[in-house]
Amino acid sequence: MPMTMTEKILAAHSGQDTVIPGQLINASIDVVMCHDVTTPPATSMLQAKKMEKIFDPEKIVVTPDHFQPAKDIKSAELLKRLDGWAKKHKIKHYYPVGQAGVCHALLPEQGHIRPGETIVGGDSHTCTYGALGAFSTGIGSTDLAAAMSTGELWFRIPQTIQFQLNGKLSHGVYSKDVILTVIARIGTDGARYKAMEFVGNTLSELSMEARMTITNMAIEAGGKNGIMPVDDITREYLKGRLKDDSEYTAYESDADAVFESIEKFDCSKIEPMVALPNLPSNGKGITEIEREAMDQCYIGSCTNGRIEDLRIAAGILKGKKVAIRTIVVPATPGIWRQASDEKLFDIFYDAGCVISAPTCGACLGGFMGVLASGEKCIATTNRNFVGRMGHPESRVYLASPATAAASAIEGKLTDPRKYL
Repeated sequence: MPMTMTEKILAAHSGQDTVIPGQLINASIDVVMCHDVTTPPATSMLQAKKMEKIFDPEKIVVTPDHFQPAKDIKSAELLKRLDGWAKKHKIKHYYPVGQAGVCHALLPEQGHIRPGETIVGGDSHTCTYGALGAFSTGIGSTDLAAAMSTGELWFRIPQTIQFQLNGKLSHGVYSKDVILTVIARIGTDGARYKAMEFVGNTLSELSMEARMTITNMAIEAGGKNGIMPVDDITREYLKGRLKDDSEYTAYESDADAVFESIEKFDCSKIEPMVALPNLPSNGKGITEIEREAMDQCYIGSCTNGRIEDLRIAAGILKGKKVAIRTIVVPATPGIWRQASDEKLFDIFYDAGCVISAPTCGACLGGFMGVLASGEKCIATTNRNFVGRMGHPESRVYLASPATAAASAIEGKLTDPRKYL
């Protein structure tokens, strides 16, 4: 029976030859991602039920990221609980403050993500890891507790929408512009509880970092997961990186697999995009909306805080001065060090930017970039809901690092192509 990539992975992990959309299965889990916000409630649930034993301390990856370093007493208590739990259970892959980074950048960077595996995490953007050919999805604290305890979770097999991305991207257009275009077409619920499978020749010109930007935002269209086939770019990224270097399985959708629908995009026609408040689906081409004044620029997050993103922003900011408050956040210590070694920090500081340690803080309106009433922020993040980055009357505009950097220079929404 023909199956899609997602169906094949879930079939293999539930001990079945075939599965069909709508079928309920119980799947084994290969990796459980834990961070400082959703994990302490999960561990408290297990403690209350006297189920503190975990299924495998080598398959759980722990990193504080949302409120690290701690911003106040409450966040310090969360970090203390997470630290104590990780040490008590001898979690092999624990990244404490000083080694911690934004989870969805850290896990692929550190070699925890393998094609063909099932990965869950207590964060909606866990769908990021599907760029590496894995089934990966976000869960809540209750399911997180179950996964940590048993190493299994139930799923309803999702239908799959295939997104065919073809055509060479124009100068100044990036993967963030592609995914904003996709979401603008189908809406924030267009892929609700569906697998979003991305294929096409456009992917061949995208690095793994750029691909992860696309799968990261699958949840912004309601997707259960985002996924891409494994190719030479994937294999090269994984080479010498994986914690477990045993052979992995790279699944592909069968030629006659059944898709719920197929969406085709000529990516050569995409221009730099900005998602206007207050939904990621409010995407508009930059030529339609240029000149709106901004108060802050934020370059970072699990969507666009990788070294490639920082290089793009630095390339535009070099020799320029920002006109608005501009915050740059490398997503992991490794990225931070690399950006420093490449002298990108010199460019950012000379331009008048602030550089932070790796953290999710500003993205969720926690700290390191919270917005006041009426302020507008051009951000490379993934979510622009009401109050997402601070005051309910602030407004967030989503864009690529290039568009964000160009807008920071002029203090208003700006087409990055004038600086490239």
